[in-house]
Order: sequence, then structure tokens, then C-alpha cells
Amino acid sequence: MIDVPSARSWLFVPGDRGDRFAKAVASGADVVVCDLEDAVAADAKSSARAEVARWLDEGGVACVRINAHGTPFYDADVSALSGMRGLRAVMLPKAEDPRALAELGDALGPDTAVVALVETALGLHRAYDLASAPCVARLAFGSIDFALDLGAEDAPTPMLFARSSLVVASRAARVAAPVDGVTVALDDPSVVEADAATAAGLGFGGKLCIHPRQVSAVNAGFSPSEEDVRRARRILDSVTGGGAGRLDGEMVDRPVVERARLVLQRAGFEPAPDDPRRS
Repeated sequence: MIDVPSARSWLFVPGDRGDRFAKAVASGADVVVCDLEDAVAADAKSSARAEVARWLDEGGVACVRINAHGTPFYDADVSALSGMRGLRAVMLPKAEDPRALAELGDALGPDTAVVALVETALGLHRAYDLASAPCVARLAFGSIDFALDLGAEDAPTPMLFARSSLVVASRAARVAAPVDGVTVALDDPSVVEADAATAAGLGFGGKLCIHPRQVSAVNAGFSPSEEDVRRARRILDSVTGGGAGRLDGEMVDRPVVERARLVLQRAGFEPAPDDPRRS
């Protein structure tokens, strides 16, 4: 089962590599993303599309990254995927136009969520409008393409404004926290976990993965630690009657209490809100 609003790890698998679909599912990723865009050469688009549709129709469950709106492959992607029983979400790259997202949502139907992948300056400029499209469940950040569009370095400081803007836009539009971009390091899980922890600290709720080895590190980076859970419990225990309290020499007021509740929700100890477009 895929829970799009709360999913942490989103693992890409090339759409023309059907032999890897089951392995991706077995990786522990919250969401497998069958990729019809960057991972597939132009002359393999048709066969990849058919391979993904076949797998979804035979019991596979996934998100699919289709080709961007306006490309020669977009209409065929949407047509092939519409109504597929295993399709839980579609990721639209180069998302820039809220109307295109609305049209995509109409074509896919209400049971398929849309993830708007922001990869350009125009997409970032319109982030709130993209997140406000009725079909959009989350925004995601394509940091590598975004840096290329700006002529900037894909590094923490140059990308900080964009990342924070996506978090704010998501919150303002009342959609779930956005999904951060990939980490290109494949052989050092500590780099991936550090990137995930940094993104979580900015307010992201998940991260795109490009290799199964990254999945566990991403899940750890977006999950409360045992110490986080212990402290959250102590915070809640320190406050009675809805007023302010004191813990370890620090004031505990309503925002601190609500943050502690959120930690316990993420750890599975308290029920999460039913609607990701939370108030």
C-alpha cells in the first residue's frame, strides 16, 4: 500500500527495466517510481511505457514519472496509464503550469495522485499555484535540473532558497510536506542520511532515491530517533491543563507541545491527521 502524503523514500527504477521492478519493491522504499522520463532513451519510450503498463495491470503498485507536458511522449504516457489499477500516483517533471496539472488530474481520475516535480525557475515561482491544483498531493524538488536552469551549483547554500520556498508553498497550499531531490552519492549511506536529515530539518517530508542502497538511509533520516521519541514523551508529560510548562530549564509552550505530538505521529505512536491538507 502506498501512502503518498506520508511517504519518505521514493525510489526511481528505469521504466524499460521490468526485471528491476520487483527488486525495487523489495528494497523497502515507501514508493517505487517507474521512470519513463530521464532514465529511458527516446527510442525506448514506447516499449518502456508498455512494460510499465503491463506490470501495473498485473498487480504491480507504483508511482510513474511520465514525460513532461508538451513533449512528444506526454499524451501517449497519460493515455497508457489512465485506469491502470496499480497506478497510485503520477509524477510530472518540469511542472510549471497549474492548468496542465488540472488537465492531468482530470485525465487520470480522482484515485490517482499527482506529484508536481519542480525543476525550473518558473516552476519555483509558481510553486504555490502548482501545489494548489486540486489533484496535487505533493511537490517534489528536482535540484539537479533546477541548478542547471539557474546556472547555479547544486549545493546546500545555492539551493536553500528554493528548498525553503517549496516547504512554504506546500504548507500555504495545505498539501503534505514536499519531497527533496536526489543525492548522487551511491556508495556512502552516511552522505544520504545526512542530506535526508538536513531536508527534514527544513520541513521536507521525503526524498527521491536513485539506488536501493539509499532507501534505508532516507527512511532513517526522515524518521524520529529513539531519543526524539523519548524527549517528545517527556515534553507531553511536562505540560498539564493546556498551559506552559518547564523541562530541562527550558519553557514548554503550545508550539513545542505540538511539535512533540508531530514527532510521535511520525513515529507511529499517535494517529496522524486524516487530511494532509491540514489546517
